[in-house]
Amino acid sequence: MRSDSYSVGPIAMVQNLFAQKRLLVSMVRRDISIRYRGSFIGIAWSLIIPLLMLVVYTAVFGGIFKARWGGDGSTTQFALQLFCGLTLHGLLGDCLSRAPAKVLEHANYVKKVVFPLEILPVIVVSSSLFHALLSIVILLLAVVFVGDGLHWPALCLPLVLLPFLLLCLGVSWFLAATTVYVRDLVHVTSLLSTLLLFLSPIFYPIEMIPTMFRGVMMFNPLTIPVEQLRSVLISGHWPNWGLLGLYTGVSMLLAWLGYAWFQKARKGFADVL
Repeated sequence: MRSDSYSVGPIAMVQNLFAQKRLLVSMVRRDISIRYRGSFIGIAWSLIIPLLMLVVYTAVFGGIFKARWGGDGSTTQFALQLFCGLTLHGLLGDCLSRAPAKVLEHANYVKKVVFPLEILPVIVVSSSLFHALLSIVILLLAVVFVGDGLHWPALCLPLVLLPFLLLCLGVSWFLAATTVYVRDLVHVTSLLSTLLLFLSPIFYPIEMIPTMFRGVMMFNPLTIPVEQLRSVLISGHWPNWGLLGLYTGVSMLLAWLGYAWFQKARKGFADVL
């Protein structure tokens, strides 16, 4: 493989991905279709599963425990706030569960074929994004028909999602490369996903966290995007541009570091696999 294929610069990262865009689109489509191959209702599961999760969580917390968002509001309001958190957690959780084994599953690409291995984690994130977007469509419809309706800040939705996707991409690159050498990560990431579900402001607003711990909560990768998603879609408020800008900068750095680590680590893949 050409030496420039292993370039770790941020500009080279963008150029490499752009150069492989056709292959990437093709493999993302294939990845999505494989997940539902042999299924009777196919891709409809992408809509049914998040809806079922929403119904169950809402019934348990809103119906049985009588939970209300911030202590007031309706069960519908609680469901909408909850669905925002579950959607983003589902996106990150899917990356955490699938990215570690992605290179291992395609060991033949490492040993026998000249293949741009760096797109494998991108396929994971793109496939996860596709399913998350279906959930967001459901959320938008719910906000329109049973919520307070959409407001102009909803146009900022892409600005909220983009830095979160960059973070997911950086994490996926890091996990995909590291798991080739440390196979235990496959088991650790499933535990991490569960921990993030309960340690993130998904079932509760961040205002319920004691003030002294809120600063620590901001280091949680889900906190800022979840809060900003709720702000622009449900509350109708503009994003906190300072927090969102900081999160975007950190996400860009993490994406590049993940890519750089993957390109450095890939040189030993063939020896390990």
